[in-house]
Amino acid sequence: MKKILVIDETQLVRDFLERKLRDYAFDVSLAVSGLDGAVKLRTELPDLVIVDYHLRRKPIKEFLKEKQRDKNTAAVPVIVASKRTDRRALLEVAPYNVKKVLTKPLKVDALLSAVGEVLGTKVEIDTTACIIEAHVNDDLLLIEVAQGLNREKVDLLRYKIQELLVLYGLSNPKVLVMMTSIEISTADSIKLNSLFTTILETTGSTKKRIRVLTRSEYVQQFLSSRTNFAGVTVVDSLETAMDDLFGKSKEPADSQLEGLISGVGRQPSKAEAINLRFATEASAHSELAEVGKTGRIVVVDDDPTVIELVRSAFADTSFEFDPFANGKEFVDSSAVDNADLILLDLNMPIMGGFEVLQHLDQPNARYPIIVLSALSKRETVLQALELGVTSYLTKPIQPIELRNKTAEILQLNF
Repeated sequence: MKKILVIDETQLVRDFLERKLRDYAFDVSLAVSGLDGAVKLRTELPDLVIVDYHLRRKPIKEFLKEKQRDKNTAAVPVIVASKRTDRRALLEVAPYNVKKVLTKPLKVDALLSAVGEVLGTKVEIDTTACIIEAHVNDDLLLIEVAQGLNREKVDLLRYKIQELLVLYGLSNPKVLVMMTSIEISTADSIKLNSLFTTILETTGSTKKRIRVLTRSEYVQQFLSSRTNFAGVTVVDSLETAMDDLFGKSKEPADSQLEGLISGVGRQPSKAEAINLRFATEASAHSELAEVGKTGRIVVVDDDPTVIELVRSAFADTSFEFDPFANGKEFVDSSAVDNADLILLDLNMPIMGGFEVLQHLDQPNARYPIIVLSALSKRETVLQALELGVTSYLTKPIQPIELRNKTAEILQLNF
């Protein structure tokens, strides 16, 4: 059994790596600091070290130099996990038998692939197409599951929920699970059971505070037939889910809905560390965190003022822009397949925003879309969200608001 030493000062990351690596039959040892890691490196002589770049007490360069001086540990390979660090700093640690550098938040498939490659061990992960996202707005935990169920991502969701509850100071939150675009069958019953068990166990929410938005007959049948999930309510529309969780409102867009679409409300205590995406996912925007402030933004809006506002908002970045005056120009262009982010107005001539969304078949295509619209009626917002819009900003829009929302969606640091 190969032994792996994990050195990370964040308990949540240590817990996740320990559980995940042990699932693949690795012997795992944990260290809480560089100093602790140096001691365990000498005493346990692992086959691999996974270490965070940013260590207190004993910085990583000091840790690696000490490791290199010891003939018993010099040959032990190292995988470094790091938040955005300049290339020069990473090159400085490369000579110390550093085999891989992974970007934090860690992507589980990239991690397991690197571990298998470095140790010469075959690591077979679940590659089922699946998208899971989890966000908090006020006291609502929103979990979106699409395409299918993936064992690795369902397991990772446990840690994402734990992180969000701590960051936002939540207990017993309202929970909305959106499963409007998912293809599963009886063969996925174990994964489905794991998904809802994870949600119930980690949120601490009572079943009456959980709503599941789905059109899948199998999901509805599964939940209704299991006594351990009795009390979890299945709904068929987002409006019903919001009314059930928050009570009916006659306002055009109530405060809870505004929080859901624009991210207002309570703020996290610090940056999130758990990433629910795979490194190998096809969506180009999921890789932008690694390549920097670049990519292609499509703006579909008939107002030239909005086009210029977007240009000025990202003037200090390397984003390329494709402006379109109406939806038909956009859907007939090659930009449909090349966009990293779409900014979409709803009210346009020839083809409006809703027609664009229907054309894109958004829940399956998974385009990241931010609606920029003066329309704020509750029914309009709900309809857009049910068509798969990532976020909804109401006009007039401030450049800083647009930048912040883009950074959140594309996982960028401006």
